[in-house]
Amino acid sequence: MSKFTHLLPALIAASFVFGASAQAAGDAAADRQALMKQNGAATRVLAGMVKGQDPFDAVAAQLAFRTLNSAALGFGYMFPEGSQTGAETEAAATIWSDRAGFDAAIAKYVADTSATITDLDSLKAAFGAAASNCGSCHKAYRTK
Repeated sequence: MSKFTHLLPALIAASFVFGASAQAAGDAAADRQALMKQNGAATRVLAGMVKGQDPFDAVAAQLAFRTLNSAALGFGYMFPEGSQTGAETEAAATIWSDRAGFDAAIAKYVADTSATITDLDSLKAAFGAAASNCGSCHKAYRTK
């Protein structure tokens, strides 16, 4: 068993908790923040392996990528018209004024997070593409 085995239930639970909160809350900005926290947890697992701080674990890496991909598939629905405010959102107005560009960024992120992770080299390649996409999207569509 790897040191990541304990993270698997947390990542799975986060998926269920997020799904329940998204249905119950009805606050798109708060739902987006919960989703981004889930992405952050998955990204930390992957970054630790890529940086050599943690040993490579194919199961944990693949689960973390599936977590990112599941989020990516839902991003388009997480930014409906009228959700520009609320829950101290960091969503930039360009999401709504440049919806085609935002949708294209989401499609790229979906593709980037669809990778199959088999070894550390495939993780490094896939993580680099996904992380680059995160950064460019945050730069264009997030305010701080």
